[in-house]
Amino acid sequence: MLDEAAIAVATGAAGNIVAYLAQGRADALRTRLSAIFRRGTVQQQSNALRTLDEDAAALAQHTGNQADITARWTGFLTAFLAACPDARADIEALASSAPTSTRSINIGSQHNHGSGTFIGGDNHGGVTFNGGGD
Repeated sequence: MLDEAAIAVATGAAGNIVAYLAQGRADALRTRLSAIFRRGTVQQQSNALRTLDEDAAALAQHTGNQADITARWTGFLTAFLAACPDARADIEALASSAPTSTRSINIGSQHNHGSGTFIGGDNHGGVTFNGGGD
């Protein structure tokens, strides 16, 4: 049985796995998980990478939710820690390295001329503001 600290490490690592997946960074995780699960059996390595692919697809297609995927990885990492306690340092490293955002924000400008609603395009012409009659 694992101590509370080991379970907390597994939970933190699982949360970061989901954070990477939510950002569409499964490839960044593949290398890290391969290194972690290299200590285990070939089957454990295969299961980890297959689960990574399935969870990345589920999040991308909105067929899975983050809470369920986090719970699955917490159980997966906890079981792996129980079988391979020497992997704890690597799992702790994953737990302490939250992914940085790689998403970019496109800031643009829109020039609106004319009357009407200016959603999604320019309208050319005059603009009239009518005040209330109070």
